[in-house]
Amino acid sequence: MDHNVYLLATDPNDACRDVIHSRDTGLKIRVFCISEERFRANNNEIQLYGYADKKLYAFETINITADDALDVVGAIQWYAEYIDCPEMEILPEDPRPGQEIAM
Repeated sequence: MDHNVYLLATDPNDACRDVIHSRDTGLKIRVFCISEERFRANNNEIQLYGYADKKLYAFETINITADDALDVVGAIQWYAEYIDCPEMEILPEDPRPGQEIAM
């Protein structure tokens, strides 16, 4: 069974600013703890959301291509396992009240 290998780049100054990289493709995803910081979605990228340990995370692609779009959920599932929250539900919309959905 083929599956991607993911790597994580961390910011030593901000424990909540990770970037997930696919070793085998060009996929990159920024991780934001939007419970603790401001987040403004980029209309040209894909955003997904999830709760882990009472924190709300936003996952936003970086320069997404059509070939990489199908791997986004798998990368987020890998990250959820990495942060020891394998039960993280991945949400397609920002669950915060009053947030607009980008179309």
